[in-house]
Amino acid sequence: MNQRSDMSVDSSTDISGPARVLITKIGLDGHDRGSRIVAAYLRDAGVEVIYTPPWQEIESVVQLALQEDVDVIGISSLATDHLIIPELMKALKGADMGAIEVFVGGIIPEQERPMLIDAGVREVFGPGSQRDEIVDCAKQMAAEARVKKQQMFGG
Repeated sequence: MNQRSDMSVDSSTDISGPARVLITKIGLDGHDRGSRIVAAYLRDAGVEVIYTPPWQEIESVVQLALQEDVDVIGISSLATDHLIIPELMKALKGADMGAIEVFVGGIIPEQERPMLIDAGVREVFGPGSQRDEIVDCAKQMAAEARVKKQQMFGG
């Protein structure tokens, strides 16, 4: 885990209901077992999960995140589709959705992780990441995203 927290927010603080997390796969990677497992972890922990099937386009993810008013986007990559995540980050910022936090999980080579962090990805989880680590991080990220949204948009 990268521990890039810029804010100190108690993830148990309820700022208006459960955390809302979009779990998706962008690009051509169709291996969705990991994303389904993470979605179940989050759902079982009381997080409201919006789940998409694989093969999503960046614009579709941005639109769904806006429509569903998500706090966090979790992206699974088991091929090289994580290489287009910087495009997603630019699209989110361009849509004035920079408050949404993003994490990535899957098979991400060590040398490519800095590129994701530099693009604005908050955390990168690899094989062997523990359920509690993922859930706690997602909830913390959601709490921080809600604070950022309140600061940006006044509530």
